[in-house]
Amino acid sequence: MTINSTARCPFSGMPAAIDEPAEQRIEAPVMDVDPFDEATLASPYAMHERLREADGDVVYIPAYDIYAVARYDAVRETLENWQHFSSAAGVGLANFNSEKPWRAPSLLLEADPPQHDAPRAALEKILGARKLRRYHDEWRQTAHELLGGLLNDGTTVSNDGAVELDAVTEISEVYPLSVFPDAVGLQQEGRANLLPYGNFAFNAFGPRNRLVTDDLETIGPVFEWIGNQCPREALNEDGFGDDIWRAADQRHITEEQAPLIVRSLLTAGVDTTVYGISAVLYHLASNPDQYARLRENPQLVRRVFEEALRLESPVQTFFRTTTTEVTIGGTTLPENQKVLMFLGAANRDPRRWENPDAFDLTRDPSGHLAFGSGVHQCVGQHVARLEASCVMEALIERVERIEFIAPPQRHINNTLIGWDSLPIRFVPA
Repeated sequence: MTINSTARCPFSGMPAAIDEPAEQRIEAPVMDVDPFDEATLASPYAMHERLREADGDVVYIPAYDIYAVARYDAVRETLENWQHFSSAAGVGLANFNSEKPWRAPSLLLEADPPQHDAPRAALEKILGARKLRRYHDEWRQTAHELLGGLLNDGTTVSNDGAVELDAVTEISEVYPLSVFPDAVGLQQEGRANLLPYGNFAFNAFGPRNRLVTDDLETIGPVFEWIGNQCPREALNEDGFGDDIWRAADQRHITEEQAPLIVRSLLTAGVDTTVYGISAVLYHLASNPDQYARLRENPQLVRRVFEEALRLESPVQTFFRTTTTEVTIGGTTLPENQKVLMFLGAANRDPRRWENPDAFDLTRDPSGHLAFGSGVHQCVGQHVARLEASCVMEALIERVERIEFIAPPQRHINNTLIGWDSLPIRFVPA
């Protein structure tokens, strides 16, 4: 698989200086911020507040010649109005209307109806909540085995039987890689490529900065491995991948579409779940009263994941491109204009959520935008929910308290937010 180094995003520089008349931007407040600055990516919340509290639903960011929306209603409207805010021109900074994509566009993320409809329908059937029930017992057992092994074989055990570990590298990354590749039907060798591949793909939605260029020399073999997993002969029978190819046999999708849909699963099926499980563990360790509430009320297992996603949305941003002149909240945007949607900011909008920065299991977090909304809403959300609930069920049975033993370390990505390290202490139940 080759990388197109001539495209602006992810492999070229910042957009050219703006030479359009300033009058075209007068309707939107101009915000001198850089959403892709590494310090901002690590802690975007102050910027989010500035964007939300600007004088209007839309702001203009001259550093990248983009408009941005950060309030809940404006973000949701943009997500759902695919007719005027297209995904087909790319969900990153690059505009596919004028720039060649760095790889074949995703049939799920980077296509609009009607081209989007058949792949979406096929994958919704394969990854539906009812279809996933067959995995619950196996995935729950895997979670118990993982937690049990950590508690029994932990490297540091105190007098109260507590075990110290890194929740990212020993739980959040290990568990999805233990269950998801088998469900897809991947070969055993090379599965560790899924994490750097997803990390690069989500970085590539931003500008060509250090986060992209640092990986260019090493990412080639990873891409080659991913490409080799998508043909039918590479996949085991009875997995999600084989289901996709059988949908091609039944002519629900074409044979040309099948490997691209498999690739979409591999792009977004691991990293986002890793970050989501990490978000749960981070907020439970940060809020011991809420963890106690969860153990007393195990029926909150599903809610704890949704509240963690609302508060710490793994996918922080996505772009859309206007298909015509369109108005949001009194601001008129020109045709073919990139619009950056701040999902993470919308999920902490005080216009929508009371005390939005608090992790609160008494809250109903339904309606959060961590999985998007509308026709492009995350098709794999039921997989992520099942994985997280299995981990949480095992956790509350086996662990009485979760405590930090050192400050967490952020992982920096142009699109995602998560952690490189969560040093915690498990006190067994």
